[in-house]
Amino acid sequence: MKRIAFLLILVLFSLSSFSKTGNDNKVFRPKNIKSTMKKVVDWQLANPKHELYDWTNGAFYAGVYAAWETTHSKKIYNAMMDMGRKNNWNTGPKWYHNDDIVITQTYLDLYRIEKKPEMIQALIDTVAKFMKNPYPTSRNIDVIKWWWCDALFMGPPTIVKLGMVTGDDQYLKFTDQEFKKCYDLLYNKEENLFARDLNYVIKGNASDRYEANGKKIFWSRGNGWVMGGLVRILKELPANYPERPFYESLFKKMAARIATLQQADGLWRASLLDPESYPGGEVSGSGFDCYAMAWGINNRLLDKSYLPVVEKAWIALNKCINEQGRVGWVQPVGADPRKNFNENSWEVYGTGAFLLAGSEVIKLKR
Repeated sequence: MKRIAFLLILVLFSLSSFSKTGNDNKVFRPKNIKSTMKKVVDWQLANPKHELYDWTNGAFYAGVYAAWETTHSKKIYNAMMDMGRKNNWNTGPKWYHNDDIVITQTYLDLYRIEKKPEMIQALIDTVAKFMKNPYPTSRNIDVIKWWWCDALFMGPPTIVKLGMVTGDDQYLKFTDQEFKKCYDLLYNKEENLFARDLNYVIKGNASDRYEANGKKIFWSRGNGWVMGGLVRILKELPANYPERPFYESLFKKMAARIATLQQADGLWRASLLDPESYPGGEVSGSGFDCYAMAWGINNRLLDKSYLPVVEKAWIALNKCINEQGRVGWVQPVGADPRKNFNENSWEVYGTGAFLLAGSEVIKLKR
């Protein structure tokens, strides 16, 4: 009897495991990925947030464009064109802050199709001012033009895209110069991660900040922004561009480190090195990491050893979407790791990160 009971338990366990695997595999089917992306876009468009030119929507519409490339939905394309028209194809009001130009990454992508100069003229004018004038620093932590790590998603890909669209390599050279300043200021070569800003760089004095477990503070979403930004730079740069090896090397080092910090549920925590202090996976950082690593595999910068990391992340991300298509478990707007979010917490950039991830997961050869 004991043996029969044991075998019965074993069979039930096997069946439950098979069922779970089958459900998980569904999220990798191209048809399901496309339908989920459409549902997520529909929900987010029906629930707008922030000014349309805001950096939050810059990340969202980057994902919307990726969703259009994946699904070829005319509805999605029209939504992007409508956004641009409502913004009059303008940047945000702050010429010196790259949060206010990230929305134009979508303008540039649409310009490549529409070929209408008014779609990128405001960006050209804003970047000219940004390149010419000194940053209006307070000499606190804003000591360079890209002084916070998430700026590496906002500014560099936008300006590199502009350079490729216009054929003017001054934009590429400027990006190389300013990106490396941020790298020198915030990149930790021991951890292969970026501090969010100078507040989190260890200086050996009383201002140094650490997590509860004594580890340095590395913000998950901030590093996700960097990884996503690197992908969007590398997608643009020619294979023979002289500085491309710098970006590729940085991408690989960060991917290797971040892969080791994924948690058992497939997501990353708000603070990368102290996951126990931040219960609950954080979807925006996890989405950007999934996007970046999937792209790395698809473009042979990363080998197939990263595939299980991406698969676990994609399964987990899909579990954070409710029946209506709302992406939850997104940390609210902030500049450091936070704990104030749950399954009902959503933000447009979390949606954008999910859509970007889906646009690369669908291309994986599993």
